Amino acid sequence: MKRLLACALLLFGVWFCARPQPAARWAGRPATVVTQNADRLPAPWAAHGCMFTPLARFEAQAVVLSRERYYFDRGAKLSPIDLALGWGPMAEAATINALRISQDHRWYQYRWSGEPPIAPETIIRSSANMNLIPANDQVRVELLAVRRHELVEIAGYLVEVRSADGSHWRSSTSREDSGGGSCEVVWVERVASRRL
Repeated sequence: MKRLLACALLLFGVWFCARPQPAARWAGRPATVVTQNADRLPAPWAAHGCMFTPLARFEAQAVVLSRERYYFDRGAKLSPIDLALGWGPMAEAATINALRISQDHRWYQYRWSGEPPIAPETIIRSSANMNLIPANDQVRVELLAVRRHELVEIAGYLVEVRSADGSHWRSSTSREDSGGGSCEVVWVERVASRRL
């Protein structure tokens, strides 16, 4: 019986990872805006047992390419969800449908078959993985309700986070980077989403 259960769980895991993603169906380019501004930032603040230093004011209107909920990793209590977001060319349904998009361990991955739908450097400049830190319980509820292929608007700050044990988590402040350290760490004060 245990072997049968283990086999069923393994098959479910394989299916879950390999299942086809639902297609994006809208026309046009619904999301084009990502802005940041480092002028007149507030002083650092303490919350959740950490110190937050703002690096820039941040606003994004973007399509949710993927979402990943975290329960058990080190940052899960602080940042319970990551959203991979796309804007500009990466908000177009045809581009999204030509890519296989996933998230894992606070990373966002994409791949394609044959030729890429747009230049890889354009994918980098027009999408990012966002580690999202809700500023309060209401924002947390709203973030956890966001779904794939919705148009989401978020506003807050790109931050550097330092915990009491000395560990830290610093946001990227560029849309041109990729790889380690390229994720945005966002203190989210406002979020709204709607289905496209």
